[in-house]
Amino acid sequence: MPTPDPLVAPLMAPLKGHHALVTGAGSGIGAAIARTLAAAGARVTLAGRRLEPLETLAAEIGAGVHVRDGFDVTRPAAIAVGLEAARAAFGPVSILVNNAGEAPSAPFEKTTGEMWAQVIGVDLTGVFNVTQAVLPDLKARGEGARIVNVASTAGLTGYAYVSAYCAAKHGVIGLTRALALELAKKGVTVNAVCPGFTDTPIIRRAIATIVEKTGRSADEALAEFTTSNPQGRLVQPQEVADTVLWLASPGAASVTGQAIAVAGGEIMAG
Repeated sequence: MPTPDPLVAPLMAPLKGHHALVTGAGSGIGAAIARTLAAAGARVTLAGRRLEPLETLAAEIGAGVHVRDGFDVTRPAAIAVGLEAARAAFGPVSILVNNAGEAPSAPFEKTTGEMWAQVIGVDLTGVFNVTQAVLPDLKARGEGARIVNVASTAGLTGYAYVSAYCAAKHGVIGLTRALALELAKKGVTVNAVCPGFTDTPIIRRAIATIVEKTGRSADEALAEFTTSNPQGRLVQPQEVADTVLWLASPGAASVTGQAIAVAGGEIMAG
């Protein structure tokens, strides 16, 4: 077998030597991110609440992954246990991807206090909880350490019927920007990726609900989610994952405090 060219090897495995922790890794965007980081050479902890999808993904990826179920981002004790196991498997975390989230829909006047607290708890406080737990690892690593928060275009604009989700994702972007400034001199970058409507199980369930409740066709229901995208389509999970990979790579060392829309031109930051 030929000896790898030392100039080419970093390009083939730009994240070799990193331990990435991905929350909400079991499906959709989280699964795509986990696959992509693993393919780039990182050892990846797949964190989530349910074991079965994590094990399925781990079997698909193969070596270099650690499964951690019961990883409830709203419970600091569960995070601490999961993080201890992840460190035992792969050492300190050097790339954190906060992806866990949920997006129930309801008119504002029908948004209960319980729904509000749940969405804020998972989508915003969960980011705080996990980041605070992992931060000592990231600061110890310094140069090359990364935090990537999966936010949403809902953190950059407003959408009807998801007020709690919009509030939470705006909060994630604010937290991203504040923490980026705190950690800039440590060499740790902090960024947010903001997908538009993405082809995930959540969207497919929403389309099925629209068809069931309105009698519209699946194509008509899909149009509800694609009309806001100038490209006229859903974002693909891999497109989000590729953006996360770039932010995690050495070439993005000077990019921090940014909220990058992956939305086909729906949102244009200026």
